[in-house]
Amino acid sequence: MAQTLAVEVEARRDDLIDLTRDLIQIPTLNPPGDCYRDICDYLAKRLRNSGFTVELIRAHGTPGDCEQYPRWNVVARREGGAAGECVHFNSHIDVVDVGRGWTMDPFGGELKDGKIYGRGACDMKGGLAASIVAAEAFLAICPEFNGAIEISGTADEESGGFGGVAYLAQQGYFAPARVQHVIIPEPLNKDRICLGHRGVWWAEIETFGEIAHGSMPFLGDCAVRHMGAVVQEMEDSLFPALAQKRTDMPVVPEGAKQSTLNINSMHGGQAELPEGFTGLPSPVVPDSCRMVIDRRFLIEEDIDAVQEEVMQVLRSVEAKRDSFRYELTELHRVLPTMTQKTAPVVETVAKAIAQTLGKDAEYVVSPGTYDQKHIDRIGKLHNCIAYGPGILDLAHKPDEYVGVEDMIDSVNVMGRSLIDLLVQPEA
Repeated sequence: MAQTLAVEVEARRDDLIDLTRDLIQIPTLNPPGDCYRDICDYLAKRLRNSGFTVELIRAHGTPGDCEQYPRWNVVARREGGAAGECVHFNSHIDVVDVGRGWTMDPFGGELKDGKIYGRGACDMKGGLAASIVAAEAFLAICPEFNGAIEISGTADEESGGFGGVAYLAQQGYFAPARVQHVIIPEPLNKDRICLGHRGVWWAEIETFGEIAHGSMPFLGDCAVRHMGAVVQEMEDSLFPALAQKRTDMPVVPEGAKQSTLNINSMHGGQAELPEGFTGLPSPVVPDSCRMVIDRRFLIEEDIDAVQEEVMQVLRSVEAKRDSFRYELTELHRVLPTMTQKTAPVVETVAKAIAQTLGKDAEYVVSPGTYDQKHIDRIGKLHNCIAYGPGILDLAHKPDEYVGVEDMIDSVNVMGRSLIDLLVQPEA
């Protein structure tokens, strides 16, 4: 069957390329959440034509959901001819901002030298296309399989996944009684199985001062200077301490094997002047400064200790500076997760990689989180991995691309995995 599958996949090469290009050409930018319904309608039509029953699900009331930017998701299911387990391929439909430095049209889906370029090409519309073609090729050679296949395209993974997989998990779509195996085609390289991810804790720190005339700063209290002291304390004590924390998780790249903290943004004083305004700002002492921090932590660390380290920085600054006042607000938290290497989906995909590529699979953990967190924590389904085509380092970069041969290989790995999970040996 694997040989028949490979022939079927090769026959669908042009279709795989066209599907990937079509998906890239739908500019599903997040934020704000453009074209979600457009891409869901496209996927729904495609999957209905392949015999799937399709649902379009709006995540009402989730962050960002509104009439202008509704959070749409698509879930498609194809039942086999007999009872069995369900294999679910989940891909996010949203892409990040284009940014500067492109030499290709970010939404052109141009094919050049065996690579398809565009925002979301590897992260992760190439993976979405690969999972669809893998399922269709499998169905062509084995229409009477056991169990079920599901394919979903979900919203907002790039901003936490709350309007996508988290919402669907809350509605029971990832309950273990409904779905038994989940493969998320994130771009971790075609010979790697991603078992999970580090944890994340986002928080906003605000320092307070007193407004005054900029020519007489001694009559006010500069909140930005207070925040500068916070940053300096982080440089002196927190960053060196984090660099000493190491994990046994197989995190890639090497630098992510330690704890990290990123200063995500900082805003102090007057608001940015509107675009097109040619005047000057007014001279005032800033009475507020806000900083967002992004702390990535390891499976060996406790979330309470992660928070306490930041609180210690703030208490240390408070002890050194008169009139230092601050407020700390948690924005977001995700605990680390890691599927066991002995889990059925891990062993199945590892076997398929070895058979397809002629080499053993490499096991990795992602430096950042992805939607496995919601499947694990909300859905209570632990038999979940990320596996898909594409090079992780290209995600969110200019001239992002996915290689056609990498997609073909990944389609074969996914198709072989379906054979092993949904076809009885005597078949």
